[in-house]
Amino acid sequence: MKKATKKEIEEIKALFLEHYPDSVTELEYRNLYELLISVMLSAQCTDKRVNIITPALFERYPDPVSLANADLDEVKSYINTCSFFNNKAKNLIKMAQSVVENYGNEIPLERDELVKLAGVGQKTANVVMIEYTGANLMAVDTHVFRVAHRLGLCDAKTAVKCEEELSKKFKTDLHRLHQAMVLFGRYRCKAIKPECDDCFMAAHCRTKESFKV
Repeated sequence: MKKATKKEIEEIKALFLEHYPDSVTELEYRNLYELLISVMLSAQCTDKRVNIITPALFERYPDPVSLANADLDEVKSYINTCSFFNNKAKNLIKMAQSVVENYGNEIPLERDELVKLAGVGQKTANVVMIEYTGANLMAVDTHVFRVAHRLGLCDAKTAVKCEEELSKKFKTDLHRLHQAMVLFGRYRCKAIKPECDDCFMAAHCRTKESFKV
């Protein structure tokens, strides 16, 4: 697949920023603690499902201390409609215990510290930093990965490599571009039956031929 030229990259960037000027996460949260948990739960799970689960979870465990002392089976019962809930429940408790023991009950707001927490990989840390601080970072989920490949922005085989390529090519406004690509991939450039008619990215799409019936 032919890769996007420097000129095309600038055009793609401008189009995303134009169509999604104020894009933010669809996860619902009130503070950094709730945001981190929501992002952890959202892995392989929809934001819509996470938003259904979290109100009761946050009411029961309103802070790291209560979650650090939680019963594993009880945490599982709150999130059992979420994918991989067994592992996520374990990681939530371990994460909270680490926050209590090592960070004085406060979620650290540095990427290098966030990734030390259980269940928090680079993507999760980046999403938290993007959303909470507007950090100039790129996070690659399944939507961003798909969109980046369809637009010829990268041909990387892994999300980490894709993140590196996108960061290098876009350079600035990465936080806004991340969220724009998420929303574009979620609602328009879908994995199955993408809505290609009148798509504002049609001129840059490398794979539109394969979607013609």
